[in-house]
Amino acid sequence: MIVRLPYGKNYLEASLPEEKTTLLLSKSIHPVENLELEVEKALKKPINSPPLPELVKSAKIVTILIPDKTRNCPTKDILESLLKLLRMTTEAEINILIANGLHKPAIPSEIEELLGRDIISEYKVLNHNALEQDQLLDLDIRTRYSTPIVINKLVIESDIVIGIGLIEPHFFAGYSGGRKIILPGVAGATSIFSNHRYNMIAHPKARVGILKGNPVHEDMMEFMKTTKLDFIINVIVNVEKKVGGVFVGDPVSAHLEGVKLLEKYVKIPYSRPTDIVITTNGGYPLDRDIYQAVKGMDTAASVVKKGGVIIAAVECRDGLGGHEDFLRLVEGTSEPGEILTRIIESEPIPDQWQAHILARVMKKATIIVVSRSENEPLLKRLNMIPVKSLEEALEVAENIVGKKADITVIPEGPYIIPIAP
Repeated sequence: MIVRLPYGKNYLEASLPEEKTTLLLSKSIHPVENLELEVEKALKKPINSPPLPELVKSAKIVTILIPDKTRNCPTKDILESLLKLLRMTTEAEINILIANGLHKPAIPSEIEELLGRDIISEYKVLNHNALEQDQLLDLDIRTRYSTPIVINKLVIESDIVIGIGLIEPHFFAGYSGGRKIILPGVAGATSIFSNHRYNMIAHPKARVGILKGNPVHEDMMEFMKTTKLDFIINVIVNVEKKVGGVFVGDPVSAHLEGVKLLEKYVKIPYSRPTDIVITTNGGYPLDRDIYQAVKGMDTAASVVKKGGVIIAAVECRDGLGGHEDFLRLVEGTSEPGEILTRIIESEPIPDQWQAHILARVMKKATIIVVSRSENEPLLKRLNMIPVKSLEEALEVAENIVGKKADITVIPEGPYIIPIAP
């Protein structure tokens, strides 16, 4: 059996024994024929919301929130259709705010790659910085989960706030999209730390594919409703990263419609756990750095046997991606429980949630990583085994679990949700 694994902007291939290999793939999502027309049509008939021209007709300031550089969202294409409609219907000042959360703000070349030269030359494009106090407004309110409501002040100062986003499985918020463009997207650091704190991530329902009873999701929802998000344009994509559905309108209703459709394609049953699970981070842009690669590893952990091996094929062209605290939490530990102890004793710490989930994965399996050679020292510091090829990874894995090991391959990594038998 020949398997192709997304790796950066290309693919890796491996030949695996068919008799002991299981392949987990999402169901095929038919792409929309014309994204521009699909967005325009959806904007005219939004879900549980007045049409956008009606919402913005008296607005003086409109702010559009967009995902950061790591998201596989066709942001530029959606923005072009949205801006076209806004230019026809309002004379309001239009701002574009990149919802970075606590991720490193985009540099000019990355913004140009994300949006194109025409958009950045015509509109004000801003980076949200969750640590920059001058950008933030503290509403002096807390959610019922005790999260302080600190938000980018532009959100509160705007008459209409529109969120663009991608709905995909998320390893502790259930699904991305919708309310996530607000928290963590444009929230203050204290708010993000609270929403992502140890006991929230440790909750048994803070898992992929779960919204009901998920405290992380419920906290995000309350935060969103207490601040401001008037309208969303969210999409789902297929394995070729082409848009398979557009969901426009009320931030709650439109998001749930998207989730409902996505679940039909990404919830994939599997028959049994296996000794080895080979996964990815879905290729570029989500496999830009090792920090984000934890998402694919977490998907694999749901399928691997206790004491098994996870092989992650992730290019990580950005190395650590600026997430130094993630490294500090993991480096120098002799077993995963030490990572959790460090978090509990010292929180809040930037990136502790990623380290928390990595520790959970490491408690279950050894992690082998196929990546760029320059990432080898970094991976060793993170207690992972770096290798140069899939063939080498399989050889190392079989030395750990035996030559008769059975294998599961998840080429899409975090973009599917394995369902236990």
